[in-house]
Amino acid sequence: MVTRGTGDGLTGGPEMVTRGVGDGVAEGLKAAREAGGLEAAREAGGLEAAREIAAAVPDPELPMVTLADLGILRRVTAEDGRVVVTITPTYSGCPALSEIAHDLRYRLARAGFADVIVRTELAPAWSSDQITPEGRAKLRAAGLAPPNPGRPNPGQRDPGRGPVPLPLTVALPKFVACPRCGSLDTERTAAFGPTACTALFRCGTCREPFEYVKDI
Repeated sequence: MVTRGTGDGLTGGPEMVTRGVGDGVAEGLKAAREAGGLEAAREAGGLEAAREIAAAVPDPELPMVTLADLGILRRVTAEDGRVVVTITPTYSGCPALSEIAHDLRYRLARAGFADVIVRTELAPAWSSDQITPEGRAKLRAAGLAPPNPGRPNPGQRDPGRGPVPLPLTVALPKFVACPRCGSLDTERTAAFGPTACTALFRCGTCREPFEYVKDI
């Protein structure tokens, strides 16, 4: 969590930085200002601080996981004095991309990185296998079934390169474990949940409904 003192803008002014994003944030930002530029900040840990902030941004559709948990944060680099954040959508046309880009710029600006570029990179394509073990645990703890291990996509000639076809009728796995009781006695009740990347299921054992994050 990074907060600023009363009357501060995006540059200059006294700051109060509390450690919540990472231990290197305060030192990195201080070094950047004392050295007078982003290049020095990168050497002193400022760029790592920017990456920690970007990694901690929550997904707007699945707020219990972060961009790092989902595996869609590719890299954070510096170009001509600017911070460049590269992300990959879970699928082409994902409506959450604009909100993610806005949140990245907002949070980085509050930490003192006023000039931020957010880029979208489609290749290599994202896969649900890139969700981290921590991310899967967070989904399960929130009552969502994480994706099953991925399988080859017949519509993609060169797996891992380029956008992945995601038809609206994407096939769902035969067995989905209930995130609450672990039972495989589950049935699909709807092909889509609140978002296009989830489906609705009901457990026959504990009788609870739940969302399943589709594997891509």
